[in-house]
Amino acid sequence: MNVFVNTSVLSIITNISIYLFGQNDIALRIPFILFYVASVILMYKITLNYFKYEKDRLISIVVFMLLPGVLSASLLVNSAIIVIFCTLLYVYYFEKYKKHSYFLLLLFLLIDNSFAVLYLSLFFYSIKENDKKLLYFSLILFFLSMFIYGFSTDGKPRGFLIDTVAIYATIFSPILFLYFIYTVYRAAIKQEYNLSWYISITALFLSIVISFRQRVYIEDFAPYVVIGVPLMIKTFLHSYRVRLKEFRKTYNILAIVTVSMLLINVVLTLVNKPLYLILPNPTKHFVYQYHFIEELSNELKKKNINGLNSFDKELMLRLKFYGLQEGDNYFISSKEFYNYDEKISIKYYNKELFVVYLKKLK
Repeated sequence: MNVFVNTSVLSIITNISIYLFGQNDIALRIPFILFYVASVILMYKITLNYFKYEKDRLISIVVFMLLPGVLSASLLVNSAIIVIFCTLLYVYYFEKYKKHSYFLLLLFLLIDNSFAVLYLSLFFYSIKENDKKLLYFSLILFFLSMFIYGFSTDGKPRGFLIDTVAIYATIFSPILFLYFIYTVYRAAIKQEYNLSWYISITALFLSIVISFRQRVYIEDFAPYVVIGVPLMIKTFLHSYRVRLKEFRKTYNILAIVTVSMLLINVVLTLVNKPLYLILPNPTKHFVYQYHFIEELSNELKKKNINGLNSFDKELMLRLKFYGLQEGDNYFISSKEFYNYDEKISIKYYNKELFVVYLKKLK
């Protein structure tokens, strides 16, 4: 758990929130919900001169808000929503003042390793704009990011293209992702480039190329891809309006199906525990790792069990967040072992979700 193990920006933000609001799940998630709200506001401001009609602007914002990847990023403890906010802040500054903020680019270097993707996209953008200052600056920051954070090339080379595409389809919803691919391709053919297009296409193309060799850490790329939503909505609405009403049937069906899928995703994101009833393997639940620990902590507290030790350091860190301390009173393990004293099972809807085994040491 990032709260205890490092001094990253993510850890600093969560610790400040915990200090202000107490050590609980709400305090853990408040900062990321605020980043989500701020990102929505920035996206709204960015699209001020993007659409001809205000209702088109609102449609774009609603789609952005309901994207499964953006919504889930605001509820989970990870850096994705911070990266989205920072990227939108940079784009907003550029759109408002018609110049690049080199201060923000330097600041981003200290926040997260994934900003290397932004630097690379700005490098390509500078070539198109013949902006030598941005070209040198972005290239230097890219190499600095690679030097500071490194780039993982571990493991035997394998293809993960299908996995990467499947994750993108989950982040957008399948129909939206396919239309997004069409949108960026259409913009390339018609040479309708802007800064957001360069950022989105660089992140998408780079993640797909890397996935031919190794598994992609999608949180490093997806925040840059989703900022291309306004371009996608603008393209769709333009294609819709240039057609006569009798030829809009396909577009109406696509819109209805897409909105329905987005709303279903919202419901499942907010109310997801019932999914365990239909999943044959509980660990396949998309937020499995965020469940069961609080319930396990409460069970241990009810039994007055504290002073725990384990080979599973991640489990210990997560229990520590809920007030259980390390010690030599009990040994706890998620794997069954010889002569354990007690088994504690966490269940949702009478379906076993997680099991730990305890041995009293003192």
